[in-house]
Amino acid sequence: MDIAIIIFSLIFLIGITLAYIIGKSNGSFQRDKYWENELPNQRKQAITQSRAVLGGQFSEQLSPYLPNFNYSPTECKFLGKPIDFICFKGMDEKNISEVIFVEVKSGGKSNKLSQQEKNLKEAIEKKRVKWEEYRIPEEITKYNQDKE
Repeated sequence: MDIAIIIFSLIFLIGITLAYIIGKSNGSFQRDKYWENELPNQRKQAITQSRAVLGGQFSEQLSPYLPNFNYSPTECKFLGKPIDFICFKGMDEKNISEVIFVEVKSGGKSNKLSQQEKNLKEAIEKKRVKWEEYRIPEEITKYNQDKE
């Protein structure tokens, strides 16, 4: 009777091991087959999205040269984030009269401001803007001049 239990237990363990191996290889096969069919679609989608993003970034940087842009391209400085341009009206005449923050959106009206852009717009509209000057410590500039 003890030998029968041992043989039954051994057969049971072998069966479980075989079921695990077969299940694992079958799962790997199905996963590989899925990705074999899905990978070209994923690549195509990634390329399409990348092109759209690059096209949008390119058109943003090119926008000062497009029709109906309200400011001179030479007076606009591209930042990209958190705002696309800062335009210095009058800079060409060496008499800056106004500083304008410009966010460029492409496409239809469905492109909305991000939360960060909304926050920036609110700060500007509420005149929470200031001028600050930073002076480099003399020790740093003196050290560099002494080396020359």
